[in-house]
Amino acid sequence: IALVFPADSFIGTVFISEKDYENAIRYYTEALELNPSNAIYFSNRSLAYLRTECYGYALADATHALEIDKNYIKGYYRRATSNMALGKFKAALKDYETVVRVRPNDKDAKMKYQECNKIVKQKAFERAIASDELKRSVVDSLDIENMTIEDEYTGPKLEEGKVTLKFMKELMDWFKDEKKLHRKCAYQVNKITICGDTHGQYYDLLNIFELNGLPSLTNPYLFNGDFVDRGSFSVEVILTLFGFKLLYPDHFHLLRGNHETDNMNQMYGFEGEVKAKYTAQMFQLFSEVFQWLPLTLCINSKVLVMHGGLFSEDGVTLDDLKKIDRNRQPPDSGPMCDLLWSDPQPQNGRSISKRGVSCQFGPDVTQRFLEQNKLQYIIRSHEVKAEGYEITHSGKCITVFSAPNYCDQMGNKAAYIHLRGSDLKPEFHQFTAVPHPNVKPMVYANSLLQLGMM
Repeated sequence: IALVFPADSFIGTVFISEKDYENAIRYYTEALELNPSNAIYFSNRSLAYLRTECYGYALADATHALEIDKNYIKGYYRRATSNMALGKFKAALKDYETVVRVRPNDKDAKMKYQECNKIVKQKAFERAIASDELKRSVVDSLDIENMTIEDEYTGPKLEEGKVTLKFMKELMDWFKDEKKLHRKCAYQVNKITICGDTHGQYYDLLNIFELNGLPSLTNPYLFNGDFVDRGSFSVEVILTLFGFKLLYPDHFHLLRGNHETDNMNQMYGFEGEVKAKYTAQMFQLFSEVFQWLPLTLCINSKVLVMHGGLFSEDGVTLDDLKKIDRNRQPPDSGPMCDLLWSDPQPQNGRSISKRGVSCQFGPDVTQRFLEQNKLQYIIRSHEVKAEGYEITHSGKCITVFSAPNYCDQMGNKAAYIHLRGSDLKPEFHQFTAVPHPNVKPMVYANSLLQLGMM
């Protein structure tokens, strides 16, 4: 028997306070079935969706709250935060303007309005100065050879400009002690096409190597996107992955995720972290490199790996994927967008994405794609899973997530997969979070995003 209306909403609030957002969503959904005209319930469920990164659903709930009560100020906050998370800064600014107009003495609202307005103006300026001419690479403006390594620097150094295993071991210990690699070495490591999958949780990355061994010719790795943002050690993660890619170019494979993009980096911390630890020029170079990252990898013509998932339309082939112009920021729709953003769903067919970008695809969509392309199954990431992995679509769609206790608050396990033998049967290995220095996640993220989720 369902709990009566007041209890559902109260329990939902308790679950939010305990950071159990999935159950909060469930109970607020039950409460809304009994009272679908309560703006507060929509707003609170919107908050739970924000915390689970279902930004599309969060936006819809905030909008419903305002349709019920256009004077409900918290609804404008929630909708603005949802739009910020989706990179829709003008829409967010409009809601912040409403809040400031209603509450002219609200210092917090005024600060958020000013910060959002600054971003909108910055984006407009960038568009205004953009040229149709071929953009000059940041690399062309670097004079790495004449950069001087100061005598007082005692950290890792490249040997004749090359990455060695000795250098990589020294680098990981150096980062572990929260020290910074010299910028000359950092620029030299940056010259490779890379990606990763740890969301800036450097000490958990080290734990993977501790549990599973360092990369080598006999111990190859693939990291499946989203190695930066949120976690506050994204620079250390990416430079370590760069180094191993240089050391073992044919045995260390990296794919692009939806967080290897300018909009995500601006909001979720990587841009701010790079600028704090190095320079704005360094971030521009990262941005250039991200645009060259591969989007998919096909293993033995049997398993296709991508960060997000499958496509908004049927008929996409492996040859179509090879033809994608990936050297750009991803578009809002189409195969490139889907590879970075889509998610599986249990029911057949397709539906609107909970994230507000791309789509959700069912088991029938997966089956048709695999049959058309003569594949066995897909591996993707992109979603937090309580056990670190999830097998869906009758074993044809596998999700793996390798950032334990995501953002220091989700309490999830993490996992990695071994593929062995000619049948490529997956073997799952779980692990839990390890301690890290007292630097909280999202320290470098846009302050509007952090405050908006409060």
